[in-house]
Amino acid sequence: MTTTPRTSPGPASPAPASGPAASKDPGTDNRSRPLLAVVLAAQFMALLDVFIVNVAAPTIASDLHASGADLQLVVAGYAITYSVLLITGARLGDRFGHGRVHLVGLALFTAASLACGLARGSTELIVFRLVQGAGAAVMIPQVLSLIQRTFTGEARVRALGAYSAVLAVGAAAGQVVGGVLVSADLWGTGWRPVFLVNVPVGLVLLAVGRRVLPRGGGAPGERARGLDGPGLVLLGAAVSLVTVPLVLGQEEDWPLWSWLSLAAGALVFVLFCGHESRLARRGGAPLIAPRVLRHPGMGLAVGRITAVMAVNGGFLFVLTLHVQGGLGYSALRAGLTFAPTAVVFGLVGLTWRRWPAAWQRALIPAGFALTALSVTGVGLALEGGDHGGAGAYAAYAGVGVGLALAFSPTLTRALATVRPEDAADASGLLATVTQLGQLIGVAAFGTLFFDRLESLGGPQAYTSAEALLACMFALATTAALGAVSGLVLRRR
Repeated sequence: MTTTPRTSPGPASPAPASGPAASKDPGTDNRSRPLLAVVLAAQFMALLDVFIVNVAAPTIASDLHASGADLQLVVAGYAITYSVLLITGARLGDRFGHGRVHLVGLALFTAASLACGLARGSTELIVFRLVQGAGAAVMIPQVLSLIQRTFTGEARVRALGAYSAVLAVGAAAGQVVGGVLVSADLWGTGWRPVFLVNVPVGLVLLAVGRRVLPRGGGAPGERARGLDGPGLVLLGAAVSLVTVPLVLGQEEDWPLWSWLSLAAGALVFVLFCGHESRLARRGGAPLIAPRVLRHPGMGLAVGRITAVMAVNGGFLFVLTLHVQGGLGYSALRAGLTFAPTAVVFGLVGLTWRRWPAAWQRALIPAGFALTALSVTGVGLALEGGDHGGAGAYAAYAGVGVGLALAFSPTLTRALATVRPEDAADASGLLATVTQLGQLIGVAAFGTLFFDRLESLGGPQAYTSAEALLACMFALATTAALGAVSGLVLRRR
């Protein structure tokens, strides 16, 4: 892949097609920074809700008398609609205006958060979580598109760096915030504040967003593209057929239907790819423009992002299961366990571009390698049911550094030279890959944890630590594959 120099504006970048007008550098426009703050705050809030429910799950199960399957759908229902509708959300912004569609998605997300916080039963909560995921899917793709269309040159690189830092910090921070809110038990509300906290934040962002976000459509002269209904149906079916068995398969002991669903999902995805190719050849508007997939390094970036987010999601999920189920941590202590990972991820994500130029090309493979070593260190530090002490916290911080180095440069370099007119497709594609990577990680490594725990005789501190160690070795192997891909890229 040809990487973009830090100060390069990429390909000929026209003036921003939508968003604040800027006579010279959009990054210095008086409205650009408030715009970035609003969309990144919304991004952070939505990402928080992917993971914030993890530490609240035991309390939700007790309060609503939810079954195991109900609880998994509460946790993963958000991810299912989120991943299915992300690309369509990107296209809606391309058609009707990214700022306008972002506000619509934010309003839907905020209303669904209120409904989740007031839900009286597990079925209601599952339904509202699905709606909440749909709101996030409409809102989130507009973030990258607005950055791409509002900023150019070094200002765009800085904005993308902030975006990538927020993106994965939200995962670890979700655990921390969830633990704090559940343990606080505000006014006896238990788990409900993990959803209700979004309501005042969402209302503030809506009020400010109406003032600073662009309300128009695409760039002047751009023809609004169709929504590709058949492609949407095929993609939605493929993602659903894959994600539902990944979420429920372990709970149901992997029945025949789960394997048939996975096979059907792969088949439908092939049909989707064929439809998209035929539509592009006819001059139509496929959900993902083929030129985006052919963009230098985009395919490899997709693979790397899938790997790093699978490791991220799997690590957070199985470690939560161990410290709460095996070690008996409270929700607050479990959440704070992830603070080192979240803090260093954010710091590295915001500062890696300032590191020596000679280091830049080695950052991605080094990040994957450090992640592999650090997750192994976590497993060994907690072996035998031990709490790990300072060694465990050093390993948690190492995971944060490694994931940040593997993720942030990959995302920034993949998007730095994407043309503004392709911003919607690229943002939808990479946001979908990010979410699917997390979901695959939770499902695959969560299944490994549960299966290993069951084979060892049940949830005790020692057996849970053994199951965790098996998962950490598997996570390290996944990260090592990412490191190899980075070395291959470096030689090209």
